[in-house]
Amino acid sequence: MWHFLLLALQIYTVSANTEKAIFLGPSSLQIPVEHPTLEDLKLEALSPQHWSLRTHIRAEFPTNSSKHGQASWYLLHGLEEGRRYEARICWAATQPTSFRLDTYDLPTVFETPELITSLAQYSEGRQPDPIRIEDQQPSISRKQTPNRTPEGLSSTLFLQVFAAADYYTTNKTIMKSVPPVFVDIILDPFIFNVFPRSLVPTAAYIILLAIGGWYLAKYISSWFENLASYDVEEEKKKT
Repeated sequence: MWHFLLLALQIYTVSANTEKAIFLGPSSLQIPVEHPTLEDLKLEALSPQHWSLRTHIRAEFPTNSSKHGQASWYLLHGLEEGRRYEARICWAATQPTSFRLDTYDLPTVFETPELITSLAQYSEGRQPDPIRIEDQQPSISRKQTPNRTPEGLSSTLFLQVFAAADYYTTNKTIMKSVPPVFVDIILDPFIFNVFPRSLVPTAAYIILLAIGGWYLAKYISSWFENLASYDVEEEKKKT
């Protein structure tokens, strides 16, 4: 029974349109509360409480300067130090794309020129147009902000996602400008650092099936034994 359960828990890794990265939650760091802050980067964020993000990711064909395609950046916050997590991205087969996921702690990004340049370029493209802001009416923002302790500490990572178009078409327009890819980005904590939280319902269902199957098999076996003993008794009566 347990071999069957472990096999079933690995089914999620077979998905052809899923790319993932497994990592441990980093140690908590002091997050600045004065500008510039992480919120100023205008990055979409994921946390164990808000673990799913449905969005479009810009992609491009690989080039000599960008072998893995175009980079997008996201924020993973509210993590637990030392806990295992899985970040995965899912997309439709109708948009053949090669994805690569990398996670970095904050000091690594800020101290690496290549990474901080990529982050700055992506963040700049997400900044609102000042002219359009003046024309907009004030509204209440519901954007997530990194979870912090009362001391201002937070276990936070940057998630860098590369997207490279993995197809060829005679359509020159698409070859020059790759359409954005519709994706789901999921942050999945591991239970006891063994298997992802999203598999708990599946595991419970399989366990119930296994237990039910065991009792059913026991009942059928008992029924056959009673039937056999009944036939033996009938034979004895005839003799």
